Amino acid sequence: MTDSARTLLREDRRALDNGDAPALPLSDMDEPLVEKTVPERPETVPLESARTLVLADFQPPRTGPVDGMVRWAYRLGVPGSVLAAPLRKPAAPRLLATVVSPLQGDRAAGVALRAGQFLVHGLKVPVGKVDFSSNAQLTPPVQRAVQGFTWLRDLGACAPREDCAAIGQDLLARWLKANPVPAKGPAWTVEHAGLRLMAWLVGAPLILSGDARLRSRALESMEATARFLDREVARAEDRLGQVAGWCAIVAAGLLLPDGRPRRLFGEAGLLRALGELVSEDGGVLSRSPLAQMEAIALLVDLRACYEAVDRDAPPALETMLGLLVPPLLTLRMSDRALGSWQGAGATSGQQVDALIRASGVRTRPIKDSRYWGYQRADAGRAVLVFDAAPPPRARHARHGCASTLAFEFSHGEQRIIVNCGGSELAGGQVPVRIEQGLRGTAAHSTLVLDDANSTAVLIKGQIGKGVEEVDIARNVVKQKGRDAVRLEASHNGYAARYGLIHRRTLLLGADGSGLSGEDVLEPSGRQGKRGKIAFAIRFHLGHGIDAGLSDDMRGAGLALPDGSYWQFRLGGDSGEAQIAIEDSLWVDGQGRPRATKQLVVEGLTSRSGGRFPWLLKRMG
Repeated sequence: MTDSARTLLREDRRALDNGDAPALPLSDMDEPLVEKTVPERPETVPLESARTLVLADFQPPRTGPVDGMVRWAYRLGVPGSVLAAPLRKPAAPRLLATVVSPLQGDRAAGVALRAGQFLVHGLKVPVGKVDFSSNAQLTPPVQRAVQGFTWLRDLGACAPREDCAAIGQDLLARWLKANPVPAKGPAWTVEHAGLRLMAWLVGAPLILSGDARLRSRALESMEATARFLDREVARAEDRLGQVAGWCAIVAAGLLLPDGRPRRLFGEAGLLRALGELVSEDGGVLSRSPLAQMEAIALLVDLRACYEAVDRDAPPALETMLGLLVPPLLTLRMSDRALGSWQGAGATSGQQVDALIRASGVRTRPIKDSRYWGYQRADAGRAVLVFDAAPPPRARHARHGCASTLAFEFSHGEQRIIVNCGGSELAGGQVPVRIEQGLRGTAAHSTLVLDDANSTAVLIKGQIGKGVEEVDIARNVVKQKGRDAVRLEASHNGYAARYGLIHRRTLLLGADGSGLSGEDVLEPSGRQGKRGKIAFAIRFHLGHGIDAGLSDDMRGAGLALPDGSYWQFRLGGDSGEAQIAIEDSLWVDGQGRPRATKQLVVEGLTSRSGGRFPWLLKRMG
């Protein structure tokens, strides 16, 4: 914290302790913030006809009767070599081309691997102690790295091939020894097998340039994995896992001999799976930014496989890339890194930039992605992202979070209000024991009733009953003669248990220096229930923010690391609610949990409802 920020914080505390008027007087909260509501101007980037998501875009490509018969026969189990060249012996295993992918690996993870350690979300795992067998007891992130060979790209990014190929070949040999044939377990889920085969095909120079015997075993394992995926891809755990499997099948059809039947079979399955992967505005149905990034990366690698053999990819691949990128940009905060949603950490801006460059898609973020469920507002140097949708359906959830009506707010390079995030990274530096807690409503900046989740959080990333309906309204309003964005949404997650609807309104000032909000509880039926119930409205603060309470416990001063000073204040008609400062944590872009603080507006409210306005404003 800068000296000026400390001075402001001390002066504010002294003034409040002496009974002086706070910097944001309560009377200001009673003045109307909105002068006039006007219809909102369209803020979304209109999709061109080639990028509009329609079913016809993701049907199997139109081919002649011969290709159709080949695809049908391959699906029934006729070997590809018989269909490709029935009058000759099957071709010897080899790669037909070298793939040059535009995707970049993590150099730090590659350097760690050269030093003998897997680096998984900040956790260093000694290579010598890793069990490569499929039934090994590894945490999910480590399992994914080991069995999906996601480390191979990182190894290639840290040094010239001749300096690191020996490491890749050694690790491949150890894996092949532990997994001689397809079996059951984490190594042979459709997603891990698909990721591994794609990594082998794209990163082949790192693993096939040495010993001829190892090269032969690796090529045989590639073919065996492709055959496994041919049989099992439809049994994937979810749509993203299925897309990973189909991408690997198509890549094998392009790069392995006698692959034309497999390619035709794989293209048809991939296009169907892509059509079922995303919502109408291009967001994956798990609502996870990490899943969105994985889908983009898979398609970028697959496009590179087509380019390696000088073949045009189906137009639907470019259509899908054009759909996937804008929703991802919706979740970028003003520091260009991603927000913490549905289990993700605050993925770094550099990593996002590299992925977007590799995709070749130039676009702007969608402000109103109603199907994916995130709303975005920009003003000055401020960015507001609002979760205005139910959690993902159980069949789509990967690390489902009860985050409905939570928001994140940043100004310049500083994140001010955040969510804890990071449940998908549990097993790295994030302890597995807190994974479910990070998915709960209390780990997000929203209202919690009776310390209960708005949607039930279950084990293994699944979610249960809770929020089913969310109403959302977005308007441009006049605030002191200037345009400002007003978001209003409600959910029914507490209606069945407590008979209350949570409604939240957020108004981002036209210059980005203030965010006013109101959390309202209203009865879900005609008559409200009797009695009172505990509530807490949580505002998790960004890393490095120093917070101090006012003397009346209804305001707080926030000194930010960038030297700015903000004040949070409850409105005059928020009843007997008071503010407390509690410990929290935030998972950064490297998967490291950081100790932070949170403002908690808490108290008792009538079961017939309550109203809690608040204001966050920059003071200097």
